[in-house]
Amino acid sequence: MYLPAHFSENRSEVLHALMRERPFATLVTQGADGLTADHLPLQLTPDGLLQGHVARANPVWREAADTDVLAIFHGPQAYVSPSWYPTKRAHGKAVPTWNYVVVHARGRLAVIDDAGWLRGQLDRLVDHHEAGFLEPWRVADAPTDYIDKMLGAVVGIEIAITALSGKWKLSQNQPAANRTGVVAGLGARGSADELQVAALIADRLDQ
Repeated sequence: MYLPAHFSENRSEVLHALMRERPFATLVTQGADGLTADHLPLQLTPDGLLQGHVARANPVWREAADTDVLAIFHGPQAYVSPSWYPTKRAHGKAVPTWNYVVVHARGRLAVIDDAGWLRGQLDRLVDHHEAGFLEPWRVADAPTDYIDKMLGAVVGIEIAITALSGKWKLSQNQPAANRTGVVAGLGARGSADELQVAALIADRLDQ
């Protein structure tokens, strides 16, 4: 990832927060047919491991076992119009760009083909994402024989993170007046991602 110093985010607590808030990751591996990208939720454990599962029919767990992999966690992103820059109105020297937040986690992929481990991983995954529901669903709500059958159709994966990097591209290369303009422009458009990017820019302006 191209990472100019002014866009770099290396605070582990900030990177971990995004990984937990947006756990649906892109897992890039090297397989028999070259590079492969799989899309799946990966849970960050308190001790810094990424845990998940894939379909048993997916060749990734055989082809990428004990190899180096890359997991990409995508944060909010938004198009930035040069019309929001005061400097554009002054001299016209402005072009569009894209603001975004992303985390890259590199590590070694281990395969865990163990029903007990998988059940624990699925319980934690479901409990976390069901927590906000009025009547949270739990894995134990389904018949035991059905869950056992479903567990047999997946394989666990675990990634021990060896390198973590974040890119917070939030118009830091623009003067404060232009960044303020971007915050206003994104706020006026008002999609969820645009509002989140605007809030991140505004937070850094305040700092």
